[in-house]
Amino acid sequence: MIHRIFSRCLTVMLLLFSLLANAQQQNTESGPVNELFRSNGKIYVIVGVLVIIFIGIVLFLINLDRKISRLEDRDQHH
Repeated sequence: MIHRIFSRCLTVMLLLFSLLANAQQQNTESGPVNELFRSNGKIYVIVGVLVIIFIGIVLFLINLDRKISRLEDRDQHH
């Protein structure tokens, strides 16, 4: 059970890091939207929202894994 949770979290983290790396490459271009977010400090709001979404996804996966494990245990006993 712990192995599955760890592998799922690792997969999500790798996906998130690849998305952030892709976004980092795009942020090197100075466009008007990037300059606006950076000048107003709203980039931290965006990063905060992304972190909250990531934590929600991880908690959902952990909860889902527990439910599936309970169903598997109950199915093996019957």
